[in-house]
Amino acid sequence: MRRDGEAGAGIRRGPRRPAAFLLAVLLGSGLLVLGGPAAGSAHAAGLCSGHKVRTLSFATGRTVVYRSNGYVCAVTYPRKSGARRYMSVGVQARGNRKVVDAGRFTHHAGPVIVHAGHRCVRVTGAVGSRSVATGWILC
Repeated sequence: MRRDGEAGAGIRRGPRRPAAFLLAVLLGSGLLVLGGPAAGSAHAAGLCSGHKVRTLSFATGRTVVYRSNGYVCAVTYPRKSGARRYMSVGVQARGNRKVVDAGRFTHHAGPVIVHAGHRCVRVTGAVGSRSVATGWILC
């Protein structure tokens, strides 16, 4: 029963709930920044699952290739990240079309993931005007 003048007694209203939510979001994002990946290969492991099978180095960067359960994943990284520049990564399983991620990126191009099964693949990567390409690998 309500007493006179206590409309909505028992219902908690006010800024406490949004403030608690905002605090949780800020703390969570701060922990993600502090506990995030440090650099390079640790970051690549987060982008691609499986085990690393090749690292293709070239003058302006590197393309890292992973394999897991019939899938091949590749990511291209520049030697110096931060500046927006042209990057690309491509993977083609034998008998299929090439899958490419290309554009002006700051940290990496990809990941590009294709199902290769037990087929050979070709991998390409580029940063700026320099590039790398393999023949048929992982056969």
